[in-house]
Amino acid sequence: MADLKRKTLQMSSGKQINLYGSSIAISRNLEIGEGYAPNILSVIKEQTDGKTAGSLSNPHKLTVEELMDLADFNIQLWMDLKAALRKYGQVDPRIFGQEMTKTPSPESEKPEGGRKRRAAEKESPE
Repeated sequence: MADLKRKTLQMSSGKQINLYGSSIAISRNLEIGEGYAPNILSVIKEQTDGKTAGSLSNPHKLTVEELMDLADFNIQLWMDLKAALRKYGQVDPRIFGQEMTKTPSPESEKPEGGRKRRAAEKESPE
């Protein structure tokens, strides 16, 4: 299992990824990145008389139930990512829950102005 120590994400494979911050986040469309700002729930370290004391920062005044709801939401996103990786593999953009838009091949493209050209031909006398 992966572990995060001293701003380094250590994978069970041995690979290490240096991070700028100290957290990893997942978005609703399952993209993964670093979560920089600890602005929902965090500890504020204070130095007093040589001892490190901490206080809690909870600016939105979330209750324990709301924090558990947030944890459940994030756990579900990570579980969805695992399911998508099992289904599509790591190199398939469909893991993000978005189908790729099909780009038309040259054979399937219709000539531009087909109707307009025919209408113009009917109107113009020869």
